[in-house]
Amino acid sequence: MSNVLAIYKRELGSYFATPVAYVFIVIFLMLAGIFTFYLGGLYERGQADLQPFFSYLPWLYLFLIPALSMRLWAEERRSGSIELLMTLPISVTQAVLGKFFAAWLFTGIALSLTFPLWLTVNYLGEPDNLVILSGYIGAFLMAGAYLAIGSCISAMTKNQVIAFVVAVVVSFFFILSGFPLVLDFFKDWAPQIVINAVSSLSFLTHFNSITKGVIDVRDVVYFASFMGCWLAANVIVIEMKKSD
Repeated sequence: MSNVLAIYKRELGSYFATPVAYVFIVIFLMLAGIFTFYLGGLYERGQADLQPFFSYLPWLYLFLIPALSMRLWAEERRSGSIELLMTLPISVTQAVLGKFFAAWLFTGIALSLTFPLWLTVNYLGEPDNLVILSGYIGAFLMAGAYLAIGSCISAMTKNQVIAFVVAVVVSFFFILSGFPLVLDFFKDWAPQIVINAVSSLSFLTHFNSITKGVIDVRDVVYFASFMGCWLAANVIVIEMKKSD
C-alpha cells in the first residue's frame, strides 16, 4: 500500500506542478455552469434541484476525462520514463492503481468545486439535499469508470491524441449501450439475455438511478467491477508494452 501511496502522491503533485490542473478545472467549471444554467435552464425550470447539472455531466465527462487520462501512460511510453518507473521496487499493479487513484481524486476535486451550484439551489428553494448528495456520489463513481477506460487506452499507445480519440469512442459506446441506436444492432440476431446484458452496461442507466436518490448496491457494484475490469486490463497492457 505504501508503494501505491508513493505513486499516488507523485502523480497528484505532477498535476498541480503544471498548468494542466488549473486549465482542466477552469474549463470544467465553466462548461458545468453553461450546461446547468443555459442549456439545462436551471432558473426556467422553477425547481430547486440539480437535475440539469447531473443530466449533462456524462456528456461533459465524455470529452474532459479522456483529455485528462490520455497522458497517464502514453506520455510515459513516449518519453521512455516507463522503463525508469518499472525499475523501481513496485509492481505494475501498484503503479496502475497509484496513477488511477491520483487522477480519480483530481476529478473529485474538480467535481467538489461545483458546490456553488448546490448553494444556489438551496438559496432559491428547499431541495432534497440527500438526493443531491447521492447524485454527487454517482458522479464520482462514474468519473472513475471513465478514467479506468482512459487509463487502459492510454497504455496502448504512445500518442496522446490517439488515446484521447479512442477513449472518447469507447466511452461513447458505454453511454449509448442502453439506447435503441446500439440495441437495434443486436435485436435481429442476439437472444434477449444478450440484449439485456448490453443495455445494463450503460453508464446512464446506473448513474440516473443514483441521481434519483437511491444508491442501489447493484449500481455501486457495477461501477466498482467496471473499474476493476478495465484496471486489470490496464495492468495486462502495461506488462505487454513496457519493453516497447
